[in-house]
Amino acid sequence: MRDYGKVNPKFWTSGTGKEIRKRGPEALVVALYLMTSPHSNMLGLYIQPVMYMAYETGLGLEGASKGLSECIDTGFCRYDDETETVWVVEMAKYQIANELKASDNRCAGIQKEYDALHDNPFLVDFFTHYQRAFHLSKPRSEEAPSEPLPSQEQEQEQEQEQEQEQEQEGAGRKTTSDADAVLAAYHRILPNCQRIAVLNDKRRKRIAAAVKLAKAVCRQQGWPYEPAQFWAAYFGECAKDPWMRGERTNPNNPTWKQNLDVLLAEDRFAGVMDRAIAAMQQEAA
Repeated sequence: MRDYGKVNPKFWTSGTGKEIRKRGPEALVVALYLMTSPHSNMLGLYIQPVMYMAYETGLGLEGASKGLSECIDTGFCRYDDETETVWVVEMAKYQIANELKASDNRCAGIQKEYDALHDNPFLVDFFTHYQRAFHLSKPRSEEAPSEPLPSQEQEQEQEQEQEQEQEQEGAGRKTTSDADAVLAAYHRILPNCQRIAVLNDKRRKRIAAAVKLAKAVCRQQGWPYEPAQFWAAYFGECAKDPWMRGERTNPNNPTWKQNLDVLLAEDRFAGVMDRAIAAMQQEAA
């Protein structure tokens, strides 16, 4: 994570920034976020899941997606859904310089950071765009690595998961998967909600997205993610609301029951998650 990011004051009154401002508040917030994102680097080419953007900006998934689309339309950035990679096209100029002398030591540093980037579709275009300005010497093809290089956050997450598995195995306990922890807490704490009999692909993906964000936010707040504890706290917060715990019916559809898909939907997940982490921290204090 960078310690800071530069934003030129002219962003508000001229060029692409002025055009983005005309597109609405979502576009403006996303543009400023991408220049200062905790996941960013000085090159402006980095992994940026939209789910993280939605949570960290407070825009929600719909607002973040809309803002990102507007930023792409103005040429401010490009985005690849498959690798979750964003390229803020002119960001390297703002963060480093319009151009450097060949003797500047920063040129070697830029080449080194470029060489270490994960596999993504923008590698060749980035090289072409900045080759002369930063005296880049060696291009990379997006097809070069057989597998994407893991980000620091991914490495930390994998290490934490491995440590948790080793600790559980050492204590003679069976490792519980995230999905198992979600379903166990959901059925135990919210008995009035619809029971999950089949874990289909759509629901698996929703659970996986919720787990991914939960781990990231726990890490940001310095709180260890332990599946059983976290999801017990999460659904415990849901149980405080009559509608979320399944005690209010839908007058337009009497057969409808509150369900897991609704409770993990992005538009309410972040708020409940924050309260759950706060509750765990307060209980531990």
